[in-house]
Amino acid sequence: MESGSFYRAMWRWHFYAGLIVLPVLALMAVTGALYLYKLEIERAVYHDRIVVRPGGALLPPSRLVAAVEKASGGAVSQMQRPAAADESWRLTVGGTVWFVDPHDGRILGRLTGGGVMRTVRDLHSLALTGPVGNRLVEVVAGWAILLCVTGLYLRWPRAGNRALALRGRPGGRLFWRDLHGTVGFLAAGVILFLAVTGMPWTAVWGGGLRGLIAERGLGRPAAAVVPWSAPVKEALPWALRDGGAVPGGSGPGGLGGVGVDEIVRIAEGRGLKGGVMIGFPASAGMPWLASAQAVKAEDAHVLTIDAGSGAVAQDVDWRMFGGGAKAVEWGVATHQGLEYGEANRLLMLAGCLCLLLLCLTAPLLWWKRRSGEPPAAGVREKRVVAGSMLGLGLLFPLTGLSMAAALAGEWVWGRLRSVRS
Repeated sequence: MESGSFYRAMWRWHFYAGLIVLPVLALMAVTGALYLYKLEIERAVYHDRIVVRPGGALLPPSRLVAAVEKASGGAVSQMQRPAAADESWRLTVGGTVWFVDPHDGRILGRLTGGGVMRTVRDLHSLALTGPVGNRLVEVVAGWAILLCVTGLYLRWPRAGNRALALRGRPGGRLFWRDLHGTVGFLAAGVILFLAVTGMPWTAVWGGGLRGLIAERGLGRPAAAVVPWSAPVKEALPWALRDGGAVPGGSGPGGLGGVGVDEIVRIAEGRGLKGGVMIGFPASAGMPWLASAQAVKAEDAHVLTIDAGSGAVAQDVDWRMFGGGAKAVEWGVATHQGLEYGEANRLLMLAGCLCLLLLCLTAPLLWWKRRSGEPPAAGVREKRVVAGSMLGLGLLFPLTGLSMAAALAGEWVWGRLRSVRS
């Protein structure tokens, strides 16, 4: 098999993969870098609502709930106690978050729609386009994996090819090609990690993975499914988002059962000392939920509490997760720059910035090359590489379908050009 022809076949896949997903990858790089600094950005933008003077006695949580329900005229469905002592508590009523000073019960402001970081997150996940966007993220992540694989092959050291080099004059094609190749070679591992660990959040592949892990007994402990609201689900570990609670009880605290003060005491007694999310029962027969606002994957800890008696119906923590769930939770926490402190966050930031640089230099290289596409490869080499890429597509079905569509489009385009000539 001719190595030069095989190289050109890999080049064509790398080139077309970039054309297909480049704008979306650039958007994900920018929004991903911003989301790594979610807490800092929110404290800066909403400083007057979030930051409070630390110290002093805390009011009972029920006093904060009463203050918000009086001001809003609605019922609180969720309460977040921050890990930091100088932050306000957040209580959710409908689609609005109310910020309350826990020392005196003053309402510091409210936020509807999630604010600036919700917009950043929705852009990153393409949630603004609905279910189609979630599936598009899966397709883009799969193509990003393909870009990493083909890019590493193209840049791998061989005769006449150096992996790390920066030659030529600035502004020249050789300089930009080396810059693109060197940055890609150095950052491929991090970008590949970001693409793979982002997959569990997708609907088709991620949902299938969650089902497979549960079926093999590698996920969370078995439990009945409780239809938590969307905001409550978002506060749960990945492995528990499809349920994880045991329903039961005579009703929420306001209907003769235990109240929020007792729920907080139970959660603290079970080890939830830092940031905690409390999900209120939505109706009679539904339990309370208490979830640790975990930083590291191993901090995951969720309680479901009978609303009538206050008995802990289920207590799930990291030690009870199976190997599959642990692997995914670790990947998610590392993806978000949380698992290993600031070094972790800086490494993920570097991956985002390198990905953005690759997205900017790729079209520049195409422009400087002054030709529409890479040179054609041999038929045999094209088939071998296409088969390998489709084999990769089998792991990610939506990406595989888009690969098949790309191959069909290339075949049709080739036939049209043959007819014209």
